[in-house]
Amino acid sequence: MRFRSKRYKKESQQLTPASAGAMSLAEAVEKVKSFKSVKFDQTIECVLHLGIDPKQADQLIRGSISLPHGIGKQKKVIAFCEDSDIEAARAAGAIEAGCDELVKKISDGWLDFDVAIASPKVMSKVGKLGRVLGPQGKMPSPKNGTLTADVATAVAEFAAGKVEFKNDAGSNIHIVVGKQSFEAEKLIGNIEAFVSHIKKIKPAAAKGTYIRKMCISATMSPSIAVSI
Repeated sequence: MRFRSKRYKKESQQLTPASAGAMSLAEAVEKVKSFKSVKFDQTIECVLHLGIDPKQADQLIRGSISLPHGIGKQKKVIAFCEDSDIEAARAAGAIEAGCDELVKKISDGWLDFDVAIASPKVMSKVGKLGRVLGPQGKMPSPKNGTLTADVATAVAEFAAGKVEFKNDAGSNIHIVVGKQSFEAEKLIGNIEAFVSHIKKIKPAAAKGTYIRKMCISATMSPSIAVSI
């Protein structure tokens, strides 16, 4: 059984019985911000439970989005590119850029980065890293915008906090939407932007209710159901 702290249990009790049902987004954000601060600025996450069949390829949800107010964290981005693009990639925020030497560095075990961007021109060499980057969700892909001819722009967007998302086996999508220290209006704006984006990319094959449940939570606090 997972251990729950006294603080967590106390916060959970605040949600029952009167507030056990789904709250409005504004109420849920105010509630998660009201939870006691810990020794770090907690990350706020939004989770959507979708009416899709994750076993069907034409119903899978995957992509990336730049939230209007960022997520309060810069990401470590690398770029697989030709020599002519190295300078631009570094200027855009890449901590490492190149091809052959970078591929070897990662093959040798270096993985201290969050996102890998790649140009289609070098994917024949990057492809050999699939067994290393694939399981970590770091393999460049056109579906989430990390495989693109415009390497510098992609590096700048992801370094600034552009976030990737994809559904899990339970038809859920998890995404970071900010920090507990964010103003309520910024958290609400980020969440609304994310939900709107998910609605726009609804698979044609998905039937019935598309967004079935929505919750938000802080790193060390209980989740709060949000009315849809």
